[in-house]
Amino acid sequence: MLIKKYKHRSLSNLTPLQQKTLKLQKSNKEVIIKATDKNLGPAIMDLDQYIKQVLTEYLLTNTYAQLMFDAATHRVEKIKRDLKQLISDHHGLLPKAELIYFQRSFQSHHRLPILYGLPKVHKNPISLRPVVSTTNSFLAVFSIWLDFKMKVLLPLIKSYIKNSATIINDLKGMVVPDNTKVFTADAKSMYTNIDTTTGIALEREFLNTNADSIPPDFPSYLFLEILETVMRNNMFSFGDTFWLQLTGTAMGTPVACSYATITYGQYENVTILPYFRDNLLYYRRYIDDILGIWLPPTKNPRHIWNEFKLKLNSWGKLEWQIEEPSSITTFLDLNVTIQDSSITFSTFQKPLNLYLYLPPLSAHPHSCLKGLIKGELNRYWLQSSPENFQNLVANFIKRLTARGHSVEHLTPLLLQAATTLDTTVNTKARQNDEDTTFFIHWRHHPKGLQRYDNRALYNTILQPHLDFTNTTLAIPRPKNLKDILTRAALSTTDGFSIQDKIKDLTKATTPTSYQY
Repeated sequence: MLIKKYKHRSLSNLTPLQQKTLKLQKSNKEVIIKATDKNLGPAIMDLDQYIKQVLTEYLLTNTYAQLMFDAATHRVEKIKRDLKQLISDHHGLLPKAELIYFQRSFQSHHRLPILYGLPKVHKNPISLRPVVSTTNSFLAVFSIWLDFKMKVLLPLIKSYIKNSATIINDLKGMVVPDNTKVFTADAKSMYTNIDTTTGIALEREFLNTNADSIPPDFPSYLFLEILETVMRNNMFSFGDTFWLQLTGTAMGTPVACSYATITYGQYENVTILPYFRDNLLYYRRYIDDILGIWLPPTKNPRHIWNEFKLKLNSWGKLEWQIEEPSSITTFLDLNVTIQDSSITFSTFQKPLNLYLYLPPLSAHPHSCLKGLIKGELNRYWLQSSPENFQNLVANFIKRLTARGHSVEHLTPLLLQAATTLDTTVNTKARQNDEDTTFFIHWRHHPKGLQRYDNRALYNTILQPHLDFTNTTLAIPRPKNLKDILTRAALSTTDGFSIQDKIKDLTKATTPTSYQY
């Protein structure tokens, strides 16, 4: 009855004028709309200028080589054949679930990754950050598997942390000597400066060094073969052109973060941490950001500190911007302060943050706003003192009301979230291996069937006939303006090609084809 009720109702939450405006903007071939770097909101760029910047800042450099269409197609097909054969030859090393994952993935349609640029509007002049979208690409199937297997390896990196909550758990209540200082370091273009040959060698060394701590059934040979294939064959399209990345970590590949963590982590394990164990009271790294607590030696403190900085920068081409030790620093979303031999924290919020929270007219489920409020309050409570917490929550409410939410609507959600702050025990029942969950996938719409409608229908009609211990209503994220107006693939006007633009920029008559 509910489905019949909503069958002929228009479910758009946009007015006809809004829909027409979006359609016109989306079809405008003279501009391109992109999300900005560091989540600073949307940006509209002249399409011709955007293409020029992508080409001159990145593609027409020594880091990339252009491929002719036939060469790119041939290389992609060869990689597919080789990787499928590799899985077939080593199927006995893989659990059943992983074999099923590969078999199902091979049956799907795959596209070539797509390069696009995110405007760095906080820079002057504005530059672009290159991003490669690997969604639905063939190599992403293997990169996702690599990332899954690396989850077992990451805890063996002594500097590894999951998030800022780990920092608080480690340092809360820690007493340090009076002359202790805190410092941070930030890697410059970490991914592009990890040489592939060096990176693969460090991965192999890591596996050999930690062989006793790695599960005996870990497929090391297969893992390394696939890793090298993924890192050396990062191909993508830009408009009507095709490119191969020649150096550095494969852009956009799902395993990039874990790969960067382990490769430099092996160097930290065997060189940095043993050599400076008397001076580093604490040392953790989140991909390309380091947080350390430094205890200066009584003799030659400046010399030892300079030696430490030199060691950090003695691995391949990677260069670190290292902050001088002080009493306060910022790491991820934390302000870390050493005062009176103790360490305190507070939440760090970027001055440029626009706080583009969901407006009340958004077509997202009500649970999204509820989850946002609960998550932010929990984070503020964990990271800050009670005084700072009050200020953060007050500003949070101001920003939500600025987005159109009313205090009356927010108050019950805030009170509900606040009641969970002091709860230290996870009361959610832990499922055992015998539990089975029935997933209901449903696309939410404010005017459509709601969560309680679906649950009522399930409990009344289906549950008596099914043998499941749990039920989860899975609601995918609805499309937003970013999904509608931005795109990874480059759509150009009829008769216009990227290749013509390359000729104009390089004054060449034919593209340079990379031979493999």
